[in-house]
Amino acid sequence: MQENFLFQAMIYLAGAVIMVPIAKRLGLGSVLGYLVAGVVIGPFCFGFIGTEGHDIMHFAEFGVVMMLFVIGLELEPSRLWRMRKTIAGMGGLQVVGTTVIITALAMLLGLDFKTSLVLGMIISMSSTAIVMQTLEEKGWMKSVAGQSSFAVLLFQDLAIIPMLALFPLLANDTLKSTSATVSHTTLIDTLPEWSQPFVVLLAVAIVIFTGKYLLRPVFHLMAKTGMREMFTATALLLVVGIAVLMTSVGLSPALGAFLAGVVLANSEYRHQLEIAIDPFKGLLLGLFFIAVGSSIDFELLISKTFLIVGLVVSLMLIKTVILFSLGRIFKVRNAQNLIFSVGLSQIGEFAFVLLSFSFQEGILSKEITDLMMAVTAISMALTPIMMVLNEKFLIPHQCAAMNPTGYIERETDVEEQDNPVIIAGFGHFGNTIGRFLKANDIPTTVLDNDSDNVDFLRKMGFKVYYGDATRYDLLEIAGAKKAQIIIIAISDTEKRLGMIETIKKHFPHLYILVRSENRYDAYEQMNAGIMHIYRETLDTSLRVGVDVLKLLGHSRNEAAQAAKTFFTHDERTLKYLSSMRNSEAEYINAAREKSEELEKLVHADRKAIRIQNAESALLVE
Repeated sequence: MQENFLFQAMIYLAGAVIMVPIAKRLGLGSVLGYLVAGVVIGPFCFGFIGTEGHDIMHFAEFGVVMMLFVIGLELEPSRLWRMRKTIAGMGGLQVVGTTVIITALAMLLGLDFKTSLVLGMIISMSSTAIVMQTLEEKGWMKSVAGQSSFAVLLFQDLAIIPMLALFPLLANDTLKSTSATVSHTTLIDTLPEWSQPFVVLLAVAIVIFTGKYLLRPVFHLMAKTGMREMFTATALLLVVGIAVLMTSVGLSPALGAFLAGVVLANSEYRHQLEIAIDPFKGLLLGLFFIAVGSSIDFELLISKTFLIVGLVVSLMLIKTVILFSLGRIFKVRNAQNLIFSVGLSQIGEFAFVLLSFSFQEGILSKEITDLMMAVTAISMALTPIMMVLNEKFLIPHQCAAMNPTGYIERETDVEEQDNPVIIAGFGHFGNTIGRFLKANDIPTTVLDNDSDNVDFLRKMGFKVYYGDATRYDLLEIAGAKKAQIIIIAISDTEKRLGMIETIKKHFPHLYILVRSENRYDAYEQMNAGIMHIYRETLDTSLRVGVDVLKLLGHSRNEAAQAAKTFFTHDERTLKYLSSMRNSEAEYINAAREKSEELEKLVHADRKAIRIQNAESALLVE
């Protein structure tokens, strides 16, 4: 048994380690790499995984639960409240609209109303795991498409609860008697029907109360032990405990985990929780995608090729049209709308749960269930490919802007530039730099992966190209070989570090100027060999400090000199402190010494200025 387990673990890890880097290298994303790994090690190719792939999928679905917990940590309740119209409006219309259209089409094909309705509800689901992972990798989560996708996916997760409650009412007694049903007894099944809603509400209240009042002291206690593994164990216990509680009352464990994450979004332990959970989330999601790939029934696919391919293409096309129409209603621009509609066009992972439940309740026959299982798995496997094709071929058309001669330019048609400066990322930070350089007649080439921003800036007269500036080939097209300076102004910390390595490897002649979010971000960049680092809040913070000194009666010269001394000292000590930040005690002692040194320098400057002012006053007299 142990040898079998170790062998299976080795196969899964080997499949991921080999296929994911290849997929990433080809620009296809990690999700597709995991899916291909599942196909290769599954029954269709080498057969290392047999029927146990389905059992592993149910275990690996816990990765989706962890992902929603981490997403919840990044969403403050106030922000969630601001998104309520998008969640209820766009998400509600998507689920209801897709269900109604698919139900009508299924009935036209000869299926009865109950079967058609269940299929409509199942097909309305999209894959939270694939979509969120892909958007995160592309850096699109904060874009309009990312926020719209999140809103719809969140509503879909909420909609699973009434669906599971409704399905038993649609059961077909004939099918139920012939199907191999499996008991899914939960805590509330043993209670009177009138009390069940109150138990469900009590479970939700327990999650909120625990997150708001009980967990902070617990995490504080774990943090004081100084043992990172205890903090990680507590975080895992929290997520597993919530999943058990939600499942016992018939609710989605993913929804419970998301709710707990939102409650803890304002906690001082938020970032530490993300760090603790993230490795487990990534591995379990990878395992889930491998299990999806291995579960594709290729025998059924071969025997019913035209039917399955026709269903996959038709359903994904129908969902794309519905989603694109919703995007137009909610005023999502075309390029973002393509990301949104193509990204959510697949049938999601919860369909496997709903299909199994429907079969066990006697709603769907075995033939329909097996067919839809294959359609669901293939639609999920196709999604990363569709998103890559969408990014490379469709979105650039939507980002087109006419030049003065009337020729329509696209990102893929860009000729190599001779501009001395390249700006990667043209948000608020990069935009200010670009406007300053433009005003001083410095020609620049700008790269940005927000299609809405590209469209708007081109209308404003900037030469902006759509694309991921971290890609070596795009940098080469943009003229990195001939440029002198590159300014990395993108907002994603990890992508900035990755871009630094790419530039140092392929374009070592470039002067690299890098945006830094804070001093800890600057430490990472210094360790990567970058010296031209610009902390985005430093200058503004010093300007505020100067104004405070002047309002409190200090002279203009004193305030300006104090800011100058602080800036010089802070930049000088940054590298010194970065070398010892891994040792907390050493770092704190060094930081205190430098702080005292700074105070002495500022006091000495102030004393010198006042003596100089006094001498000037005597000379005037």
